[in-house]
Amino acid sequence: MTNKIVLKLYITGQTPKSERAIANMQSICQNELEGQYELVIIDVLERPQLAEDEKILATPTLIKVLPPPLARVIGDLSDTEKVLIGLNMEPLRNSTTKGGHSK
Repeated sequence: MTNKIVLKLYITGQTPKSERAIANMQSICQNELEGQYELVIIDVLERPQLAEDEKILATPTLIKVLPPPLARVIGDLSDTEKVLIGLNMEPLRNSTTKGGHSK
């Protein structure tokens, strides 16, 4: 069984905002998730039915599909900490407890 994190990033065309969101998410995946992820980029202009099925109202929107629970983050994904908190995830490389409260 794999523990891969499955993420879907919905964008709208080849805009600077879309390109920034893709670059930011690729950086987060490489630096924080250590290869334990699958990132699917979906252009809503090319796949409008997928966006409608997922009820995408704004782009860029990132959806964490696996592991549950499903979570969404809307924006350019420039703040790594906010993205990880929004997805209910901790970086894999920093899996130790922060603040000295480990038991």
